[in-house]
Amino acid sequence: MAKSGYLLGLDSGTSSIKATLLDTESGRIVASTAQPKTEMEILAPQAGWAEQDPALWWENTKKAVAEIREKTGLDLKDVAAIGISYQMHGLVMIDKGRNLLRPAIIWCDSRAVPFGEKALSAIGKRKCLSRLLNSPGNFTASKLAWVKKNESAVFRKIHKIMLPGDYIAMMLGGSVSTTPSGLSEAIMWDFTKHELAGFVLDYFGFPHDIIPPLVPTFSVQGEVSTAVAGELGLKAGTPISYRGGDQPNNALSLKVLEPGEIAATAGTSGVVYGVANKPTCDKQSRVNTFVHVNYSKQKPRYGVLLCVNATGILFSWLKHNCATAGGQRLDYPAMDSVSLEAPVGCDGLVILPYGNGAERTLQNRDLGASVHGLNLNLHRQAHVFRAAQEGIAFALNHGLEIMKGIGVNVKTVRAGNVNMFRSPLFKSAFATLSGARLELYSTDGSQGAARGAGIGAGVYASFSDAFAGLTAVETVEPNKAQKAAYRRAYARWLAVLERQLTWT
Repeated sequence: MAKSGYLLGLDSGTSSIKATLLDTESGRIVASTAQPKTEMEILAPQAGWAEQDPALWWENTKKAVAEIREKTGLDLKDVAAIGISYQMHGLVMIDKGRNLLRPAIIWCDSRAVPFGEKALSAIGKRKCLSRLLNSPGNFTASKLAWVKKNESAVFRKIHKIMLPGDYIAMMLGGSVSTTPSGLSEAIMWDFTKHELAGFVLDYFGFPHDIIPPLVPTFSVQGEVSTAVAGELGLKAGTPISYRGGDQPNNALSLKVLEPGEIAATAGTSGVVYGVANKPTCDKQSRVNTFVHVNYSKQKPRYGVLLCVNATGILFSWLKHNCATAGGQRLDYPAMDSVSLEAPVGCDGLVILPYGNGAERTLQNRDLGASVHGLNLNLHRQAHVFRAAQEGIAFALNHGLEIMKGIGVNVKTVRAGNVNMFRSPLFKSAFATLSGARLELYSTDGSQGAARGAGIGAGVYASFSDAFAGLTAVETVEPNKAQKAAYRRAYARWLAVLERQLTWT
């Protein structure tokens, strides 16, 4: 039985900071919120770049906690522990005074691709795949190499580098640390030695001491400082006891912890994340393997991650730029309804949903979004909306086929009942194409972070206790009647993709 009190989960995403207050005994969500109410700005000083100011993350974290306090009227001094989820692969740099040195280079930034490609060649593909389970690619280590080359004055001032969640933890408690899972996201973890991949740092010429001390994912990693406690209404010394990247944390929120279990998301980006107990890798690094949140040297757990950068952001772009009818702007449910007016396959209209940076499933190619086969006498708004949703489902299925090719078994997929998975068309297309049973849950990253905090602080004795009462709110089976039509449409889409890859 869990002790009485509350757990606070923070999910620092690309668009907003979400916060959830969870009752420890019942597992009930007391309150949830997100700040800001409009999407946080992504800075793009040049094409292919994507940056955010970490100070903005912190300001919105404070606003989200304040809103939780205002909504509930509760004394947040009863919060037993805090957990943090965060956007993966970002690069935050601070000096000795813990001042930010520049905006964070975030996950969808493409500038570091050449640095990763050069590192793969120099270190050796066999060594990278056997010890890192990935190529250095466009991940955090390669982003830091870009800074070293192009902003040498900034690089010389670096005291520590951090991932976005490490920064939030530092602002809450003052201490600077990171996790094995975080280092694996940065492509700085040696899977054979279960330690920092010193050979990667040595190749790039990074001082080893710029890496923060390691803390276990589920552990008391720090405590809320007196100053922050006074500002946020928390108790000084409240443990910060969990930290996980958004996709491993999403898997945790869905209780995807053991081999063969699969989690999915379709927000700004789309991800399918499967758990394995043996290190496995794609030789072309189109899908990536990281340390899962419940990893240990004695009982290793690996997360195989498929990411498509541009999923929900495509539908969002259509909403803001093309979704009007009768002079009125359409919301997402209205767009879904319009989409259903077009048939499966959209009468030959194809949309490739890429256009949010270099895509791992395309071997770090930045293909851009594109429309193909547009017939001005045939296609209408409904075809465009449906082709976008199908294109997103097709892009995820393309990645799923890669995952299946390296031995990941896909029978049942769990997802939060949010974002694209709220669309009847999209979730049916996803289940039908993948052949998987889709289970939808009323949970999200901030809830997962709250439950993770309870595990890390010892509020819960086990994962089972932490997730008692988590049940599916909807189950979607593959649509057998539409399977053949979707397979034909997917084959057409795949042919267009292959042609574009040849031409670009």
